[in-house]
Amino acid sequence: MIYDMNENPYKDIILLPRHVSKKHKQMKRSDRAAQFSPFAALTGYEAALSETARLTGRKTELDEEQQHKLNACLNLLMERKYVRPLVQITYFLPDKVKKGGEYITIQGNFRRIDESDMTLVLTNGSKIPIDDLYNIDVEA
Repeated sequence: MIYDMNENPYKDIILLPRHVSKKHKQMKRSDRAAQFSPFAALTGYEAALSETARLTGRKTELDEEQQHKLNACLNLLMERKYVRPLVQITYFLPDKVKKGGEYITIQGNFRRIDESDMTLVLTNGSKIPIDDLYNIDVEA
């Protein structure tokens, strides 16, 4: 752009050299550029977005046949609790943040049924709420 020096309101200063301080060292170009680098204006936005996108499943209601099978397995485990049988348990784990959850399968040795809080306890310390049980496979 060509300036017409007669019409420019800054005509008296436009051609002056840039001021250089005698007290402070001149900043490196890379440091000057860093001042204008992008920043996270919405802190936590990405985490909130990924949490919203995370899917959870619904808990399946068991029919009478499935409930009868689970009760039979629980009775068998109570009879064999001193043997500490190996079991594979599938249960519903509710999500701590969102509505819903997921089904998880774990394997371990049966220890006992805690009637005070209605949980199935394994020898490794895992406690599974009886209401969340989906399937139990007992090793012979």
